[in-house]
Amino acid sequence: MSEIKHQNYETKGEFFIGEDHHHLAEMTYAWAGEDQFIIDHTYVDESLRGQGVGRKLLDQAVEFARQKQLKIIPLCPFAKSIFDKDPSIHDVLRHS
Repeated sequence: MSEIKHQNYETKGEFFIGEDHHHLAEMTYAWAGEDQFIIDHTYVDESLRGQGVGRKLLDQAVEFARQKQLKIIPLCPFAKSIFDKDPSIHDVLRHS
């Protein structure tokens, strides 16, 4: 599997596999203040499906949140389903 890259822009960001303008997999987020971000979309190309790529993207987002002491709001159905199933990542989950 290719390396997961991270781009962080002023109001949003993404974790992705592929080139800047051709992603084979991506997880995008939008900043919601200075200390939290919303995961709003996950995409994995057909060629990478079944290899746990979506989970690896989420793991990168969780690691980023832990390093920067941020909270995650998982609005994307994929990310929400992983948070619902895995209590080991709840330390970065924003509880309402």
